[in-house]
Amino acid sequence: MKIKSFIIVGILVVSIKGQSQILGEVWNATKDAAKEAVKTNTTASASVDILSGVISGTNTSGGLTNDEVIKGLKEALTVGTTNSSGTASKVDGFLKNPKLFIPWPSEAKDMRAKLIKLGMQKKVTDFETSLNRAAEEASKKAAPVFVDAITSMSIGDGFAILKGSDSAATHYLREKTFAPLKEKFMPVVTEAIAKAKVASYWTPLATAYNKIPGVKKQNPNLNDYVCTKAVNGLMTLILDEEAKIRKDPLARVSDILKKVFGFK
Repeated sequence: MKIKSFIIVGILVVSIKGQSQILGEVWNATKDAAKEAVKTNTTASASVDILSGVISGTNTSGGLTNDEVIKGLKEALTVGTTNSSGTASKVDGFLKNPKLFIPWPSEAKDMRAKLIKLGMQKKVTDFETSLNRAAEEASKKAAPVFVDAITSMSIGDGFAILKGSDSAATHYLREKTFAPLKEKFMPVVTEAIAKAKVASYWTPLATAYNKIPGVKKQNPNLNDYVCTKAVNGLMTLILDEEAKIRKDPLARVSDILKKVFGFK
């Protein structure tokens, strides 16, 4: 009986020892793999640290809370969109700004050249002016549309923007909200196009051109064209505003902007 007991105990000891060795080998292999992953992917490691802090609700930016970061970034975008809308909506805000100027629709550039040859330069210029006047008019109502979109920013988005490039906030706004912004902006642009009497300039030109034998008839969607160009123009101005807030302390017009963008 004693012999059997010793045998059983011996088997258990060997078994436990074997399992311990296996577990030890697995643990060592796991540690080695983790070390190698950190060596080859330090960016991922840093991202995990940031994400862990965000999830736990702790301060992750040396004294900035999650709420402060989000509030600061939303305010930066709000200031940027408000200032941009103000600049773009002024008389000649689009027309005399080379960055924003809306040219003749590219798909109808042959039409433009031919009409000028036919002595219709003034009418061509008047039409281009009306496109830009429509964008300027639409920009007066742009700020609330942008601000409404800004409210959807998440904590993860906020920290990515804070630690991103000088254009990170504008890039976020474009990537996350361009399509819905354009959809919301379309009625504003449509109304502005009517007010600027774009059709009254376009219709005679299109009618005259489309009567020329052998030409491809032109009828571009002017509402969509102006809307896209207007939103792109506003994004260009917002990008400039973001760069100022990030680089120029004087552009940080509130305490939260000073705190968030003054952080190093």
